[in-house]
Amino acid sequence: MDHIAGTVIVLMILAAVVFLAVRSIYKDKKKGGSASCGGDCGRCHGCH
Repeated sequence: MDHIAGTVIVLMILAAVVFLAVRSIYKDKKKGGSASCGGDCGRCHGCH
């Protein structure tokens, strides 16, 4: 039974990390930024 508890804890930590990453990306997009180039098209060197 102990291995199940360990698996559940690891899955909860992983879910929290994924949630925080998605929330960070969402907040950046909402501010007008981008995860790839920061949203500053004047300094972009054709990355799109």
